[in-house]
Amino acid sequence: MTHPLPLGLLAELTHRCPLACPYCSNPVELDRRSDELDTATWLRVFEEAAALGVLQLHLSGGEPTARADIVALTRGASRAGLYTNLITSGVGLSEARLEELAAAGLDHVQLSWQDTDPANADDIAGLAGAHAWKQRTVRAVIALGLPLTINVVVHRRNIARVGDMIVAAHRAGARRIEVAHAQYYGWALTNRAALLPSIEQVETAHTTVARLRQELEPGILIDYVAPDHFSRWPKPCMNGWGRQSLNVTPRGKVLPCHAAESIRGLEFWNVKDRSLREIWDASPAFNAYRGTDWMKEPCRSCPRKHVDFGGCRCQAFAWTGDAGEADPACALSPHHAALQAAVEAPRTDLFTYRRFGAARADHQE
Repeated sequence: MTHPLPLGLLAELTHRCPLACPYCSNPVELDRRSDELDTATWLRVFEEAAALGVLQLHLSGGEPTARADIVALTRGASRAGLYTNLITSGVGLSEARLEELAAAGLDHVQLSWQDTDPANADDIAGLAGAHAWKQRTVRAVIALGLPLTINVVVHRRNIARVGDMIVAAHRAGARRIEVAHAQYYGWALTNRAALLPSIEQVETAHTTVARLRQELEPGILIDYVAPDHFSRWPKPCMNGWGRQSLNVTPRGKVLPCHAAESIRGLEFWNVKDRSLREIWDASPAFNAYRGTDWMKEPCRSCPRKHVDFGGCRCQAFAWTGDAGEADPACALSPHHAALQAAVEAPRTDLFTYRRFGAARADHQE
């Protein structure tokens, strides 16, 4: 069977990170530093990715600049002909290191923001001084002339300032901002009661984004990912399982999506044992939910199945224990009411932090 060629590769270089975000999308069980792929293996993976048809390489983590070989990895990826995007918190990233990365061929920087309010931003990140460091990194990226995308994960603690963050990103010189509501699986599922906004907050955010698109585009491109809990139809997660992209974890497992390890029972092949092309074509995990043959009703007979590809497999598993079920975000799913009920569930003012594992009271809005 012939599959479409992947366009993007997310290289999770490490799970090490200075932040402790309560919505972290990395696995609950993190890969240890001692298990991380070495430089030579990553460079081989980049060469294989380019040969497979990948155009964009996203250097991610954790915090990818925690790797001592980040400059060498960037240089190798650039030489392989890949467009390189550094996905970073900006914390711990010096101007000198940024200059080295730019000289090595780095094409783009994606920097995360938690809020425009410094105290709240630091509290969400779980690290004092994180916001100030991020602002210094923004200035350094712009000074080097590198294209900048700001990424904001939206939730109850910062949704009131969505407009402020878009305007601030525009003024800072970012070319693009991604405003994406938290996805509730993995670590974010633990904090759903603290992160999930109200329907009134979501509707206000929708209106704000629509207004700022009219006012600011094309000066800055605004990408907006609406929250599943308030939707009628599921989003086309990954534009279809195993259709356009693949992820490599710090220890070398190759995944169809960033959160795929949350689905128990899938078999993930490793770049230590097989080539990227073999994994893309024949891996059991990639072929588990490709196409439409795996679908059950109501997806199987749904006219939207080639639009949303059944929605998110990880969310289906999180809610039903079966990744082959319809995404509960879909109004036609028999589990849709349970997901909607979460919107009405009591909220909490406590975060369980990724790094510290301790609950702390958040600020009241």
